[in-house]
Amino acid sequence: MKKRNAIVGQSGGPTAVINSSLYGVIIEAKRYEEIGTVFGMIHGIEGVLKDELIDLFEETGETLNWLTYTPGAALGGCRYMLKSTDPDDEDIKRIFSVFERYNIGYFFYIGGNDSMDTANKIYEAARKIGYELSVIGIPKTIDNDLPETHHCPGFGSAAKYVATSVKEAGLHTESMYTSEPISILTTVGRNTGWLPASSILAKGSKRDAPHLVYLPEMPFSKEQFLKDVEKIHKEVGGVFIVTGEGLIDEKGKYVGVSESKVALDAFGHPELGSVGEYLKIMIEKELKLHTRTIKLDICQQSAMHFASIRDRDDAILVGKTAVKIAIDGNSGVMITLEEEKGKTGATSLSNVANIERKMPRDLLNKERSLPSEKYIDYVKPLIEGEVKIPIADGLPEYRRLKGR
Repeated sequence: MKKRNAIVGQSGGPTAVINSSLYGVIIEAKRYEEIGTVFGMIHGIEGVLKDELIDLFEETGETLNWLTYTPGAALGGCRYMLKSTDPDDEDIKRIFSVFERYNIGYFFYIGGNDSMDTANKIYEAARKIGYELSVIGIPKTIDNDLPETHHCPGFGSAAKYVATSVKEAGLHTESMYTSEPISILTTVGRNTGWLPASSILAKGSKRDAPHLVYLPEMPFSKEQFLKDVEKIHKEVGGVFIVTGEGLIDEKGKYVGVSESKVALDAFGHPELGSVGEYLKIMIEKELKLHTRTIKLDICQQSAMHFASIRDRDDAILVGKTAVKIAIDGNSGVMITLEEEKGKTGATSLSNVANIERKMPRDLLNKERSLPSEKYIDYVKPLIEGEVKIPIADGLPEYRRLKGR
């Protein structure tokens, strides 16, 4: 068999364990004589377009091991959208000219819904051109919204961080009920509620945060929201609210967002994040209760210091599995994870590209104000264990690839 090279990239927002998938690809690729080396794309597919690649086989074993402890995207992420699979498209021509020059026979892309769209376009373009290329998608997203897989690498660690933040911030809020009775914590989750729902793991009793959880899958009613807040405040003395960033009202519109002012990313998705402030203003105006907002922002994506071992191991596993099935001759698929630890599958890239998996209604309680026991049973195994990261001078020690 002719020896060919592989190329791997990271795309979209990083997770705490995205580099573990990169580690899995590199380590597994070293086992096969069919692969000459693995090139890393700097900033995803943009690195190919700009001919900015590094040879990952030149990294030391020590540096590669550090990938499993380090957050952020070691190769750099991107949000670049390929617009066509036409062989005459300028981006496609540029990409495949680079592939030919570097003798690329295997393409691995680590990312979420939009990244799988990029991988699928590369797969389709290769078929049209007649270029022999194995294209494998490797799942990653803290939103946990990729279809066809039981869960996504990155979600477990983010869920662990969110639940911990709510447990700790909830106790802080409780201690200040007489002066600051309401707290609103916002997580990511433009159209799906998997991550904000994970806050329910912090709740052990009626008094514990969170008291109310609002998800994009539940049509938001201003009137019911105010009733819920007022009721809990009277019963408990304060209210800790968790919400996803993309609440939808009964008319299907984003809550607290003027459509004319919404910025869009490269894939046409709205960039949200102001829902907490909108709810704060509503509570203070209508209920006259002092309210503070908490926005976890990128901290929930990068909290390697309390990452889940299950999540880190899953991330390594999908990276290794991607190489194995590519060597077996597969292409045009994304690796999937099953409920049972250590088991994987695969699905067509066309089944996941730009498709979001929403939370089923049976994962919410009857009042739809909190996630159900069924959801708790789903998420609990995914946050198990803590990654023991190196500490230097009292702080986590992280490293970069030497080629960067």
